[in-house]
Amino acid sequence: QVQLVESGGGLVQAGGSLRLSCVVSGRAFGIYGLAWFRQAPGKEREFVAAINWNSRSTVYTDSVKGRFTVSRDNAKDTMYLQMNSLKPEDTTVYCCAISSAPYRIQADPGINQYANWGQGTQVTVSS
Repeated sequence: QVQLVESGGGLVQAGGSLRLSCVVSGRAFGIYGLAWFRQAPGKEREFVAAINWNSRSTVYTDSVKGRFTVSRDNAKDTMYLQMNSLKPEDTTVYCCAISSAPYRIQADPGINQYANWGQGTQVTVSS
């Protein structure tokens, strides 16, 4: 059974930083792409960042470019999201997801490409 567990969320002032982690078990982590999404109450899930299986391709939504960095450590079965210069509008629950197919060359922002999801971690940015 595939499990994804996020951590690292919390409360931070605007301009501050957080690093989210996503640990994956139950799957050969190193051959699958991964992504971060976020979802506010009553809104659709929004793509944030994705990374392909060998870290050679990453993609970001425009609102986080230059502020967020996605990375992965295949030896630790863990993906990260370094979030800098946080803004109040970044406040929401962040979830990680793993791709349904291995060895995709490009990082993929499409929600339908991801088969398994974590429960999420809350990020709150105060003004």
